[in-house]
Amino acid sequence: MKEIIVPASADGKRLDRFLAGELPALKMGLRQKFLRLKRIKVNGKAAAGETRLAAGDRLSLYIGDEFFAVPKKIDPFLSKIAPRLNILFENEQIMIVDKRAGMVAHPDAGEKVHTLITYAQAYLYKKGEFDSMNPNAFRPALANRIDRFTGGVVLIAKTEAALSVLTEKIRDREIEKRYLCAIHGKINPPKGMFDNYILKNTRRVTVLDAPAKDAQRAQTRYRTLAAADGLSLMECELLTGRTHQIRAQFAHAHHPLLGDGQYGDSKRDERYHRTYQALYAYQLSFRFQSDAGVLSDLNGKTFRVQDVPFAREYFDFDLSRI
Repeated sequence: MKEIIVPASADGKRLDRFLAGELPALKMGLRQKFLRLKRIKVNGKAAAGETRLAAGDRLSLYIGDEFFAVPKKIDPFLSKIAPRLNILFENEQIMIVDKRAGMVAHPDAGEKVHTLITYAQAYLYKKGEFDSMNPNAFRPALANRIDRFTGGVVLIAKTEAALSVLTEKIRDREIEKRYLCAIHGKINPPKGMFDNYILKNTRRVTVLDAPAKDAQRAQTRYRTLAAADGLSLMECELLTGRTHQIRAQFAHAHHPLLGDGQYGDSKRDERYHRTYQALYAYQLSFRFQSDAGVLSDLNGKTFRVQDVPFAREYFDFDLSRI
């Protein structure tokens, strides 16, 4: 008899699919037979193939040793990647990382290797928490996205159960994100809320002051933290999550973000020598209003990046002042 302890990465996975990945030599017919004969048990009890596993479950397998003697294959891609991650928090279920501005979240036509998700998968592969050669293994996934040239907090799910919870909580606005941005000029009032409508086009969005067909309501709270040399440092809280919401709303208010090549003012940007938007998702808080399953212990916790380069460079502003 041999035992297997279910890792966190397999939390929520079906028993038959887990066995297929862990014991490829145990073909489907024999797998079903052994389950039927109760030679495979979960926590000492007989189980069906569709049984959902939980991290820490103990599998007892009364089968021959030949089914276990299968070496894991080496991933020729991830094994060569040197992950560059700034990890703010990690447990068995998730990672919270600080993505630097300029890094692509997912591989695209211009970048296949140096992406956030590739680094995350390589990191977990080298830790032994992700078997990329197992077709049934859960592939670590980003639960939220930010634009390439926006830096800041990104949630990475390490398990299927965690991804399900994060998707639900982001949808229900139970995960709060705050941003810092640098804008041209001083906005009046210095503290307030944008409440208008965003119409999404192919590559950019349009902000409207009144409802219109296909336009979605967009709400952003903001406050001024500092001002210097014709710029203002703003803190923003998204009450809705529309494409390019912060960038488009400040531009609509005639205070575009510094360096924003899509919604900004290139002539005003020239003196500051900045070529991409000064926008950073600097803080994330878990505000669960309902059961959060495997992430319940994170409720009420806040995570913040250590540094926002443009806040320091243009305003000599330290995040400890917030």
